[in-house]
Amino acid sequence: MGESRRGPLKSAVPSNVVSPVRRCSRTACGRPAVATLTYVYADSTAVLGPLATYAEPHCYDLCAEHSERLTAPRGWEVVRLLDSSAPARPSGDDLEALANAVREAARPQERAAGAGGGGVGGGARAADPMEVARRGHLRVLRSPDN
Repeated sequence: MGESRRGPLKSAVPSNVVSPVRRCSRTACGRPAVATLTYVYADSTAVLGPLATYAEPHCYDLCAEHSERLTAPRGWEVVRLLDSSAPARPSGDDLEALANAVREAARPQERAAGAGGGGVGGGARAADPMEVARRGHLRVLRSPDN
């Protein structure tokens, strides 16, 4: 008996039909997927979130238009997680905190010299009453309201 296993075709022609981009699961929609829909049957909930890392057989990938127009069956709830259509950008507060951390790390000698003189205990906590703890170049600060 001959072996029935077939190896990959050596003369395979590349095709543009299969794309590495995941497409919308809706019939006749060829737009790129931006969100993943999952049904939680036990809770009667449809969860629409960012595009999953990889395609799952029990999830549906949707394009921007279909994810915006999504409705659930009567009696079901739709939970929309983080809006994946807009790229997450750092806020002004995030950028300011990062800049302050870089400035702080750039001048450790000045801080050590200022902390050694005067004050109760002479440590970093005496120099900065808002500081609660320190780990490396990071500080835990007390809330200004307290």
